[in-house]
Amino acid sequence: MSAMLSLELSQDILDSARLTPAELKQELALALYAQRRLSVGKARELANLSLWEFRQLLAVRRIEPHYDEQDLAEDVAALQNLNRL
Repeated sequence: MSAMLSLELSQDILDSARLTPAELKQELALALYAQRRLSVGKARELANLSLWEFRQLLAVRRIEPHYDEQDLAEDVAALQNLNRL
């Protein structure tokens, strides 16, 4: 397991933003994913959501999934390898 890091914020900041700590983590995860700084797996982990829940949140926020031609080619290759087994 990775080392844990704590971040301290005053309650005043959370109150001003009208966010709970859990909501702040989700907002951070969404922002970092949208900036392509986190993968969907790491972003959903930060948000403490299942992959399905995180993908739904991305859809609600109209944040495009990171899936390009290279990802498609890798998925096709993986499926072809499975068919050979």
